[in-house]
Amino acid sequence: MYITAEIMMALPLAASRLAKAASNAGADPTTYGTTPSHAGGAGLVLFPAENDLVTVCQQMGPAVAMVLILIGAVYLLWGLNLFRFLIVVNFAAVGAAVGLLLGGKSGAQFPLAVIGAVLGGAISWPLMKYAVAIHGGALGAMIGATVWRLVELDPNFAWSGALIGLVAGGLLCFILFRGCVMLYTSLQGAMMLMAGILGLLMKTPDLAPKIGAYLISKPFILPMIVFIPAVIGMLYQQAYAGAPKPAGGAPAKK
Repeated sequence: MYITAEIMMALPLAASRLAKAASNAGADPTTYGTTPSHAGGAGLVLFPAENDLVTVCQQMGPAVAMVLILIGAVYLLWGLNLFRFLIVVNFAAVGAAVGLLLGGKSGAQFPLAVIGAVLGGAISWPLMKYAVAIHGGALGAMIGATVWRLVELDPNFAWSGALIGLVAGGLLCFILFRGCVMLYTSLQGAMMLMAGILGLLMKTPDLAPKIGAYLISKPFILPMIVFIPAVIGMLYQQAYAGAPKPAGGAPAKK
């Protein structure tokens, strides 16, 4: 399960795979989660597998890991109270990532990243409810792809599970907005927290290979260590968070 990224991690991994597929069609199929065990020996699986996430955590610097832990805790525990700001940050990050990708060919990565971040944040603020729905759809897609793999269906068709999760996660927001805000922010916070903790643990030479091998050999462990803190975060938000302001900037009705 991924954010990643991620939700944050998922977007860069998917983008890097698309770039590699376009520029290096003959690449080694044993990299980026496209081994025969993941992809049936053919095709490109866009959704990160366990080995992708382990690789990201291994390559993560200590400073990045600490930032992920701190920000993940904010999403996890105070997502409902701060959801407007957090959703704007998410869309600004996505806009910056798109700007970096577009600026890679022209050499104007920094200006386009700034423009993308500003546009992403500015668009999401007045359309907050739809932004939350998009956020939920992205998380639902990740969950759908994860469940698809856990039940050992053909990973080449993981997009089917992702599509189901995308629709369910997006539409659910319009039915249970408050509950979805708590769910989505708790899930994202749990993913970021998990990634940061693993990133720090894997800086220990003795632990890194053992942790990596264990996580890859038991694919249910990563979803479990994300699900448990996400549930705790939802319960905390439900118990201690105040009532959220209406989406879209409208004042609360008396």
